[in-house]
Amino acid sequence: MKNLILSGGSGTRLWPLSRRLLPKQYLKLFNGKSLFQMTIERNFKFCRSFLIISNEDQYFLANDQMEENLSLNQKNVSFILEPFGRNTAGAIAFGAFDSDENEILFVTPSDHLIKNENKYIEAIKKGRDLAEEGYLVTFGITPDSPNTGYGYIQAKSEINEKSGILNVELFHEKPDLDTAISYLDQNSKFTTQHPTLFLWNSGMFMFKAGIYLEELKTHAPEVYESSKKAYENSKKINGNQKRILDTFMEKIPDISVDYAVMEKSKNIKVILSEFEWNDVGSFDSLIKEVETNREKIVEIDGEENFLYSDNNKKVISTIGLKDFVVVDTKDALLIAKKGETQKVKDLVNKLKKTEISILDAHTVVHRPWGTYEVLIDEKNYKIKRIVVKPGKRLSLQKHFHRNEHWIVVSGTAEVQVGEKVYLVRPNESTYIKMGEVHRLGNPGKIPVVLIEAQVGEYTGEDDIVRIEDDFYRGN
Repeated sequence: MKNLILSGGSGTRLWPLSRRLLPKQYLKLFNGKSLFQMTIERNFKFCRSFLIISNEDQYFLANDQMEENLSLNQKNVSFILEPFGRNTAGAIAFGAFDSDENEILFVTPSDHLIKNENKYIEAIKKGRDLAEEGYLVTFGITPDSPNTGYGYIQAKSEINEKSGILNVELFHEKPDLDTAISYLDQNSKFTTQHPTLFLWNSGMFMFKAGIYLEELKTHAPEVYESSKKAYENSKKINGNQKRILDTFMEKIPDISVDYAVMEKSKNIKVILSEFEWNDVGSFDSLIKEVETNREKIVEIDGEENFLYSDNNKKVISTIGLKDFVVVDTKDALLIAKKGETQKVKDLVNKLKKTEISILDAHTVVHRPWGTYEVLIDEKNYKIKRIVVKPGKRLSLQKHFHRNEHWIVVSGTAEVQVGEKVYLVRPNESTYIKMGEVHRLGNPGKIPVVLIEAQVGEYTGEDDIVRIEDDFYRGN
C-alpha cells in the first residue's frame, strides 16, 4: 500500500502562525513535531512507500522534516511538485498515474491530528480489504458537536450490520449551525429501524489506483484528460521528483475529489471510524491540542483564554479577558473571540488587499539551503541574518537594484563573484556590486552565519535573477 500525502495549503486558517511558505502542517507545535511528521510516522508501519504531492515552494520543508527521522530513509519516498494548487481531484490523479493500477493508494491530508492508534489501524485494515474488492473507500468520523467547519457524509447501514462499514447516500457541504444540530439529532435516533448516520468527512480515502482513474474518467473526463497530459509532460528531477509544468497545470479544472468522483460514484463505502480526529482547521480546534507556556502568562480576572507567543521569553499579561484567543508573532498579532476563529480566513482575504507580504512568510524565512531573517527593513536598505546549511549553496544570481555587503559571523563561506571564488571567514566581509553575478555557499561541516546589508532603491525578494540553481527554482 502506498501513502499518497496531500501536502499543499496556503496557511490561511491559522494565520499568523501559518503562512503561505510555512503552512500549518510544518509547524512544530506538538511536542517538537509537526503534523506532517506525525502523518508519516503514523502510516510508516503499514505503507511500503510514500508519494507526497506538494507545492514546489514547500518541497524542501517536507524533505528536511523527513530527513530528521533517519528510519524513514528505509522507505521509498517520492514527490510530485505542483507550481500552484488545482484542488484534490487532479492531485490524486497524479498519484494514480504514478502508480501501478493495482496499487492501493491510502490518500491522507498532511495536516490532521489523529489519536488512538489501535482504532486507527483497525479502520485502515477494513478499508484495505474493501479497496482490494474494488471499492472507493472513505473514512467518516462520528461527530461530537454540531461543527460547521466540516463537510458531512450521510451514510446508511444494512439491517443488523455491525461491521462499521456503511453505504454512502450523500455528501453534504459545510452546514449552517441549525443544519449541523439537526444532523446530531438524527444521529441520536439511530437504530436498525432508522439506520442513517451523519459523519464528518475526514478527507481520507483508499482505493486501487486504476479504480480511481476509471471513476475519474467516467465522472470527470476533463479532469482525467488534463491531469493525464500534465503528468505525462512533467519534468523528472533528481530521481525522486516530478515537476508539473505551469502550462499544463493551469488547464486542470479546480475541483475537489468529493465533487469530481465521490458525490457521483455508486461504488463507495464509508468506514465508521472510532479514532480521535482533529483537522486543526481553526484556532478553536488547535487550542484543544496545544499547551501554552503558562510561566510567561499573567492574567487578572481572566478565564478560558488561549494566549500564545512564538517568543518563549515574552510575557503576556491580560486584564478582564474571557474566552479570547491571542496569538503573537514577531510581525503580527491576532486577537479573536473563541468561537469566531473560523473567520480568520476572511481576515486573511482582507489583508491580501494591503499587506500581502505578511501572509507569505514569517520574519524567519525557510529556504532549501537554510534560512534568512529580516532584522531591519527600511527605505533604501535592508539587513538580514542568513544561515547556510553545511554542503548547501544559494543560486548563482544577480540583482539590478541593490548592492550587498556580507559579514561572516561563524563558519567559513565560499563566495563566487564573476569568475573569482574565495573564502570569507568569521569577522571578515565582502562586497557585491549591483549587477554582478555571485553565489554564496557553505563547503564546511557547520552552518555559516552571516549578516547581509542590502543598499539600493529596491530591496524586494523579486529582484533576483537566477542563472543556475541546485534546487531547480526559477526567478
